[in-house]
Amino acid sequence: MRAIVHHSYGSAEVLHPAEIERPAVGADDVLLRVEAASLNIGDWHLMAGLPYLVRPAVGLRAPKTRVRGMDVAGRVEAVGANVTRFRPGDEVFGVCEGSLAEYAIARPDKLEPKPGALSFGQAAAVPTSAVTALQALAQMRAAGPGERVLVIGASGAVGGYAVQLAKTFGAQVTGVASTAKLDYVLSLGADVAVDYTRGDITRSGERYDLVLETGGNRSVSSLRKLLAPRGTLVLVGGEGGGRVTGGFERALRALLLSPFVTQKLTGLVSIVRQDDLHTLAELLESGAITPVIDQVYPLAEAATAMRRLTDGSIRGKVVVTPSSTGRANPA
Repeated sequence: MRAIVHHSYGSAEVLHPAEIERPAVGADDVLLRVEAASLNIGDWHLMAGLPYLVRPAVGLRAPKTRVRGMDVAGRVEAVGANVTRFRPGDEVFGVCEGSLAEYAIARPDKLEPKPGALSFGQAAAVPTSAVTALQALAQMRAAGPGERVLVIGASGAVGGYAVQLAKTFGAQVTGVASTAKLDYVLSLGADVAVDYTRGDITRSGERYDLVLETGGNRSVSSLRKLLAPRGTLVLVGGEGGGRVTGGFERALRALLLSPFVTQKLTGLVSIVRQDDLHTLAELLESGAITPVIDQVYPLAEAATAMRRLTDGSIRGKVVVTPSSTGRANPA
């Protein structure tokens, strides 16, 4: 089968197409025929081997897993002897190991039936980013109508879903983004869009029940200025610790400080769970939230797709489809 592999850590240039064996199906496995995959910043970190803190788990000198990609939508090709939840032909979405390929192995508890209203590309754009946003909002002490939510990085994949989900739950949402993306943030449903290039958001004087920062590097102490006395700060990603610890250093600072203040301070590393996928599937089916696709690439251009992921201009998700013969930019 065709797949995108890498045998060393580095930039997108380490990714290359290859013909490899189709993965074997274990007793507890689901074999998927991949119809679409989407990229996350986590895929970039695993490709680059950064921060170095993750390498003991993923491979010290070279990646243990050679096929990148986690988010997936596709058709069930085969199931193991112990799998009863799915059968061949079912259309599903979720996470797997190595979605940048024609076939991939997934665990049944990491999959959910694909909402009929969604294309495979749209479904692939959901799992990791939307689950992260959902789990971030669940950190609120008293989530409900009227809560004030600030999303820093609202034009990104996680931030965009956070804006939509928070509005669905009845919150008053402020999204922070660059000048060029303010209209996009408002189109997602944000009540207010703030341009971070026009001033320091932490000195605005506003206070929020939840502050979600995705991929930033602001200090915990500065972000606390945005919180109500019993507000919640959730940090997702970030590069404060550089190449060694990345966002983990800042998240650790938040966790260590949290017991000594009235506010809840936490870092979030999401784990995709079946119940979260089910919740999202219902919201997607009802139209309460909508995946936004920035660009679609054929499998052979996965390296270009990975570069797009980090060029700073992305709105929504980057999708890769094994069957694509050309590039598309969805309306």
